[in-house]
Amino acid sequence: MRIALMVIRLFWIAPYYLLKIWWCGISSKITYEESFWFIQKVTKRANHAGRVTIETYGIENIPKEDGFIFYPNHQGMFDVLVFLDSCPRPFSFVAKKEASNVILLKQVIKALGAYAMDREDIKQSMKVILSMAEDVKMGKNFLIFAEGTRSRMGNSLLELKGGSFKSAVKAKCPIVPCALIDSFKPFDENSIKPVTVKLIYMPPIYYEEYKNMKTIEIAGEVKRRIETTINRYT
Repeated sequence: MRIALMVIRLFWIAPYYLLKIWWCGISSKITYEESFWFIQKVTKRANHAGRVTIETYGIENIPKEDGFIFYPNHQGMFDVLVFLDSCPRPFSFVAKKEASNVILLKQVIKALGAYAMDREDIKQSMKVILSMAEDVKMGKNFLIFAEGTRSRMGNSLLELKGGSFKSAVKAKCPIVPCALIDSFKPFDENSIKPVTVKLIYMPPIYYEEYKNMKTIEIAGEVKRRIETTINRYT
């Protein structure tokens, strides 16, 4: 219902937005950063049209230098829109393969140079992880959901998969744990009532802190920090 509300309230300008995002993905004259800022503008308009308020905390925790990875909990289809609305720094993301066939999402994926991961194909998944690591080394920021799929348990987390942290280890980059609260409500609840979603950017974990840890240990520590933060803000 909320997606329908967004479309109805932006119906007069939606074709332009879709065309411009498509053009961002194919034009060599539009930079990655320019694409991001336009997509962020569209996201803010869509969230407002859908009666969703984003409360953001911890912006100061985002590393000053580019080349880091956000690791949030995964609650629902709305999660990426929370980051696109609030993040003051351009970033790309890893989406599930199915999303690459959804109109608008596939245009956003192309415009931001995002990756679509096939969770059933280990070889393809590892290729994405390695490609993302190389991009991060070059100074690009990324978002990946280490749970692998949305929890469907409200503000509770599934186990985080250690393999998702191989990109950070190979890139030797800062890991930024992020806590999403009530992000499942906008799209997973059949309602158009005003809703507030919280996003907390937590202090980064730098390579020196995790270099001697196994990826499964890193996953456990990130999960612990996210759960602690969710409990603090709910």
